[in-house]
Amino acid sequence: VQLQASGGGLVNAGGSLTLSCAASGSIFRIRVVAWYRQAPGEQRDLVASITNGGSTDYADSVKGRCTISTDSTKSTVTLQMSSLKPEDTAVYYCNAKFYSGVDYWGKGTQVTVSS
Repeated sequence: VQLQASGGGLVNAGGSLTLSCAASGSIFRIRVVAWYRQAPGEQRDLVASITNGGSTDYADSVKGRCTISTDSTKSTVTLQMSSLKPEDTAVYYCNAKFYSGVDYWGKGTQVTVSS
C-alpha cells in the first residue's frame, strides 16, 4: 500500500485548507485511516480518523473545525480544515491501519498558519 498526502500549504489564521490522502494497493484491507500532525519538537498526535465503516473521531483541539471523509471508492481520505490557528502549524501525516495490525505512513505535508 502506498499513501500519497497532498494539500498542505501556507494560509492565514482563520483560513481553510483541505488535505488529501490517496491510497493505492490493497486498500480493502484497511481498517482505519487517520491524519496525524507533528509540530517541531512535539510528538506526533492524532488529528482525525475514519474507519472502514465510516465512524469518525477527532482530537478535541480540532473538533468543530475539521471534517474527515472518504470518497465512494474509499481510496482517498480528505481532511477539511477551517478556522485555522497558528497552533495548527505542523507536518501532517496520513496513516492507514490494516486489520492485520500493520501500519502504513505516508510522507508528511506541511501546513503553516500565519498569524
